Amino acid sequence: MASVQQPKILDVTPKAAEKVTEFMKQEGKDNLYLRVYVTGGGCSGLSYGMGFEENPDEDDVVLEQNNVKILVDNYSQKYLKGAVVDYIESLMGSGFKITNPNVTKSCSCGHSFSTE
Repeated sequence: MASVQQPKILDVTPKAAEKVTEFMKQEGKDNLYLRVYVTGGGCSGLSYGMGFEENPDEDDVVLEQNNVKILVDNYSQKYLKGAVVDYIESLMGSGFKITNPNVTKSCSCGHSFSTE
């Protein structure tokens, strides 16, 4: 069964939460969860992922920040501890950016990383 978060795993900035809410409205649903996860792959070994879910899984930690419900699975928790999810808008483009204090090496595109 999903558990409510005890120790802080990650932060979602108000700007990121605003964009998540906007994307949920575009989907026609406002009661979705935002899943933030880490998966194997990419040139540095691990990659970030985000997506919407209707319900939490059994091993998920559920947290709520800035009126957004966030899911983090058991595997991803150790890699995301202390990370910040933000939304950046600039002349070079816009999108979600994850700043992670656990990263020791990343690729130049910033989507793939390693913690070793």
